[in-house]
Amino acid sequence: MKLVWLRNDLRLADNPALRHACVGDEPVAALFIISPTQWRQHKMAPIRQRFMLAQVDELGRELAALGIPLQLLRVETFAEVPAALADLCRELGVTQLYANQAIEIDELRRDHTVTAALAEQAVSCHWFNGCCVLPPGRVLTGSGEMFKVFTPFSRAWLKALDEDGFVIHRAPTPRGEPLPWQPLAERAWVDEALGELTADPRWPVGEAEALRRLNIFLERAVVDYGEQRDFPAIAGTSVLSPYLAAGIISPRQCVAALQQRLGYRPQSKDQPGFVWLNELIWREFYRHLLLLIPTLSMNRPFKPETAALPWSWDPDAFAAWCEGRTGYPIVDAAMRCLNTTGWMHNRLRMIVASFLTKDLHIHWRLGEDYFMSRLIDGDLAANNGGWQWAAGTGADAAPYFRVFNPTTQGQRFDPQGEFIRTWVTELADIPAAYVHQPHDWLRLKRRQDYPAPMVDHAIARVRAIEMFRSLEK
Repeated sequence: MKLVWLRNDLRLADNPALRHACVGDEPVAALFIISPTQWRQHKMAPIRQRFMLAQVDELGRELAALGIPLQLLRVETFAEVPAALADLCRELGVTQLYANQAIEIDELRRDHTVTAALAEQAVSCHWFNGCCVLPPGRVLTGSGEMFKVFTPFSRAWLKALDEDGFVIHRAPTPRGEPLPWQPLAERAWVDEALGELTADPRWPVGEAEALRRLNIFLERAVVDYGEQRDFPAIAGTSVLSPYLAAGIISPRQCVAALQQRLGYRPQSKDQPGFVWLNELIWREFYRHLLLLIPTLSMNRPFKPETAALPWSWDPDAFAAWCEGRTGYPIVDAAMRCLNTTGWMHNRLRMIVASFLTKDLHIHWRLGEDYFMSRLIDGDLAANNGGWQWAAGTGADAAPYFRVFNPTTQGQRFDPQGEFIRTWVTELADIPAAYVHQPHDWLRLKRRQDYPAPMVDHAIARVRAIEMFRSLEK
């Protein structure tokens, strides 16, 4: 028997491990491992756990309809996985294991140990690239090193894609009679491990839903994406990140659909669709970096010298940021949206990350962990890359003195305050002219229901720049 180990690739279509396992007539089973303790150690958000398990339930039904049983194992930590997997392989008579490659250091170590453990009982392991369009290691500098800056990586990535092309793997065909599927909600041990399993209705699961969202975005918004993507009150983004993070849709499917919609693959920023394609390439960049520079998975900065920065760990200031009580409306609206929905618009992620690190001077690791504990699309590569970019410690060509002004960012990207008034209810009735600097208006109204700014941005900006300049001395 062949066993397909599903992880962050919870789909039938364009799943290379599943597709290759289904070649030939040998029986095929699938596996998903639930690791509650490990997930908590990795700060996985409860909303993400529920979303992922709801998709596992959906995928289990779809696999059963194809005659492929999906096994579920509860294994608390990665350290226990090799022995549990070896036991399952013995029980099922597995001779070959198929899986798509992980990129995070703990997962890689787990997979190496699994390979060694299964080799002892003559089970061969086959690993595939299921998380990137181009496999990590394919896009390197002329000297064979990973790019340290995004723009040249993007150019090299596009060139490599033209040279290599890519294949969309078809979903497997039925391999036997349909099988019964017991829903996760009926399995008491799953309930005990994770509590309520109902997915958030704002985030329906399923490959059909992911493709529906992709097609709507390509039909309605991709051409204007470059002009609309930064405005959180506008539905100008694809909102596919949760589906990409869980592997419900693949980046190859996104690129293929973009090409089909436009009739070409955009190559430069003056072509419609390129700005969105470039965002997919950013995703690739961070994933390649994470695999090729393992220290990024170990809470270490991309730029080693920035480890000496005198970051603050002020718990009260951090709590005010987490709860949306900073006194800066766009920051507070963004954080309250995150805490309620499990998602945040990308422009807002940059604004709040800059505020935490450059205005409050709090260590980016706290923000990175908090995002992972709340985001439905929590993904180590993208989250770490974004936080280090904002903090000035990451792979970025911009100088360290780039500091977002939260007030002007709000004025520029939420000019009428629509997004702010949606989430900061204290300001729901404030005129647009005051929404980004509401404190004078609130004083006139003798209201004290919204906090004063916790820092002076101009002073905080100078302090942030001084922190980085101190590294040069």
